[in-house]
Amino acid sequence: MHRRLLLLSSLALACTSSLVLAQETVRVRGAIEGVDGKTYTVKTRSGDTIKVVLGDKPTFTALVKASMADIKPGTFVGITAMPDADGSLRAAEVHIFPEAMRGTGEGHRPWDLAPQATMTNANVEAAVSGVDGQMLKLKYKDGEKAIKVTPQTVVVAFTPGDQAEVKPGTKIFIAAAQKQPDGTLLIQRMNYGKDGLTPPM
Repeated sequence: MHRRLLLLSSLALACTSSLVLAQETVRVRGAIEGVDGKTYTVKTRSGDTIKVVLGDKPTFTALVKASMADIKPGTFVGITAMPDADGSLRAAEVHIFPEAMRGTGEGHRPWDLAPQATMTNANVEAAVSGVDGQMLKLKYKDGEKAIKVTPQTVVVAFTPGDQAEVKPGTKIFIAAAQKQPDGTLLIQRMNYGKDGLTPPM
């Protein structure tokens, strides 16, 4: 009986471990190397080669070049920022969400693009011009932030995408891939840079 209970416990632990592994969420930044049906081979930013598998109803979203002129009070944006020496935040990139994606990931949190990076998804309350750029005042459900945008800040916008545009050489960003027991990554949404653009987030 003791041996049977031990075996059942081991099986339960194995199943639980597999479930946790299957639910592990990761981000992917890289370039498409190959396409085989619903499976994409991706060379990641770190140099690894991985397999990404599309879910049943995947969404493809293109990223296109934009400018600060496209950002007005009421625009919902995401900003990857880095801290300056004085503790203020400086935008490395700004991505503009379409109205249909308003509220996506709303809030302020650490981000893994670079050490000390943060991500703020929020509504633009005001844009104030300065000597060396603009200050965007953002408001989200739990607070607000002021982030400086400089001439070096990359500005892009999300637009409806087309799976046919995603081919070898296309640069991609996947915000939430589910790691599967076989090592592949299951995704429901793929963001890609259009016309050679590299997703900056």
